[in-house]
Amino acid sequence: MDRIPCSEASAVFFCDVLRRDDGVLLVPTETVYGLVCDAAHEAARARIYEMKRRPASKLLTLFFASRDAAEAAFPAMPETAKRFAAAFCPGPVTLIVPDGDSFTGFRIPAHPALLKLLAAYGRPLASTSANLSGQPPAHTVDEALESLAIPPDGVLDGGPIPPESAASTVIKIERDGAWSILRPGPVSEEMLRAALI
Repeated sequence: MDRIPCSEASAVFFCDVLRRDDGVLLVPTETVYGLVCDAAHEAARARIYEMKRRPASKLLTLFFASRDAAEAAFPAMPETAKRFAAAFCPGPVTLIVPDGDSFTGFRIPAHPALLKLLAAYGRPLASTSANLSGQPPAHTVDEALESLAIPPDGVLDGGPIPPESAASTVIKIERDGAWSILRPGPVSEEMLRAALI
């Protein structure tokens, strides 16, 4: 497992890991440390569940490099979700939007090194926080590595994340544009309502 500081990181190594069928990375976000893999790689997604001991019923979130990429992936995205994305992405919000017959969550993280990796890789990444399911999120690489049942294949080390940083606000947007907060976080209900005015 290679552990590379953001200041020295080359996207080439990390993209090579993500191209593997079962490749998983530990990465910083602006909120907590997370695990990511190519969203299309079933073996890699299965490894993340194993690493976290995460119940299969809990879906992974998609990371995109831009709002345009997210909107292209979800052509039926309600206008409410587009307005939230315009106001808060990149940033600490996860938007759960219609995706065919079901719903999928996505986020555009505001961490510059992670955004650079997403842009270089050019494909959405499946993601989740880097901790055992049900345990507190990790704000340092060491916390994440100590918590996980299996180590990742590579570490993008962004240094400590402020311990007061909270996981993203999770908002579900229905097909008719109605919305509800599933998990409170840095973006408040008042801020969300203001974005729709």
